[in-house]
Amino acid sequence: MFKKYFLAVLILFSASLPALSQTSDSLALKKLTDEILLNGKAYENLYRLCKSVGQRLSGSAGMYKGEEWGLQALKDAGAEKAYLQECMVPHWVRGQKEFAGFKTKKRAADPTFKVLAIGNSVGTGDKGVLAKVIEIANFDELDRRKDEVKGKIIFYNYHFNKTLLHSAYGDAVRYRGRGASAAAKYGAVAVIVRSVTAAYDDNPHTGALNYNDSFPKIPAVTISTKDADKLSNYLKGSYSEDDLFLRTNAMMLPDTLGHNVIGEIRGSEFPDEIITIGGHMDSWDPAEGASDDGTGMVHSIEVMRALNAIGYKPKHTIRIVLFANEENGGKGSAKYAQEALEKKEKHIMAMESDGGGEYPRGFSCGMTKEQFAKVDSWRKYFEPLDADKFLFSEGGGGGADIGPLQKNFKTAQFGLNTTGQRYFDMHHSAIDVFENVNAQELHLGAAVMATMVYLVDKYGL
Repeated sequence: MFKKYFLAVLILFSASLPALSQTSDSLALKKLTDEILLNGKAYENLYRLCKSVGQRLSGSAGMYKGEEWGLQALKDAGAEKAYLQECMVPHWVRGQKEFAGFKTKKRAADPTFKVLAIGNSVGTGDKGVLAKVIEIANFDELDRRKDEVKGKIIFYNYHFNKTLLHSAYGDAVRYRGRGASAAAKYGAVAVIVRSVTAAYDDNPHTGALNYNDSFPKIPAVTISTKDADKLSNYLKGSYSEDDLFLRTNAMMLPDTLGHNVIGEIRGSEFPDEIITIGGHMDSWDPAEGASDDGTGMVHSIEVMRALNAIGYKPKHTIRIVLFANEENGGKGSAKYAQEALEKKEKHIMAMESDGGGEYPRGFSCGMTKEQFAKVDSWRKYFEPLDADKFLFSEGGGGGADIGPLQKNFKTAQFGLNTTGQRYFDMHHSAIDVFENVNAQELHLGAAVMATMVYLVDKYGL
């Protein structure tokens, strides 16, 4: 009789374990997210980064100041070990302020335009370039008009397609990235590219280009959206036959030493299994690099701080990485993955934040179908944060900096997704500053990331 009674109690207890576990997780996650939303330090960290360090272009003095900031921020967040990982990074410099304007003898005051040299581009030197401008809508038109291009400045006036929403940047950025070499193929002497943004203002947006070594390297600049329209109108009017003078002093210097900045909490049960969380240290130089990617760094650091603050002891090693040189080379992520491979490390999950500090919606999930099925079962924990939109890509990636881990280790990837509708208004421009980041939205992003880290750490993938 007693044996039957004991078995019945045991069966009832076993059946109740999942419910008890869910209740325990809900309480723990509520404690974790409340810690971030009520006591979060991400916004304060971002202020310090932006106002005491500022821009962090690879190879610049700002990069080294940023590394010092990152080490201290990780120590303050409770990292048991914080250190630098060496890597060689590109060293491109902008030089003196760029100039673009029509140069004629017909008028007392010729119009000028707001431009920025594109990252990695060569400069014109002090003598500049003086040539006629041809406006081109897209690469197809460039190919059709190839016989007109030699000796000209090509103006790519490709508009950001607002109807594409989250894929508009990828659609338009090809002209910044490949436009110089495409025009040089037909003999162009320089290119001007409409800024890759939906914003209509006077702020040109820079970024990186990639030269094709089969063609000459020619100077390349972006132009603000307002001035792009102004230039287009002038070319349709009385300036259509006039020359434009372009001067930039950008140049590429020899590679220099940079660092990934890393902080760790050692796992209590599986210390040799690593969860990597990160954003990138470097930023373009027109502003403070607040949204790209200061927010990603402080998101990641806040995950560590909050786990420590609530007394959570992770099973796996939690490693925060502030990656070097994402913007114009990816040398930091390549070094991190290479060293992990050499040390035969085991990376079970990697998470990246590189989409700004706007309201979080969920994650891009690059993993196997079996792994995603497990992640999908956790949506209920993200519903209170309105961030339960999980986008699956089998074997895909969650971001540029964690992508090499997927290639080398088949590591499950999570890329934080935000609403992203203001991000490209600021991205790579003079208005990417602390004042354009909202504290509540920023902390919500950290809370969503911390929630996923807790679940993966506790239940694995």
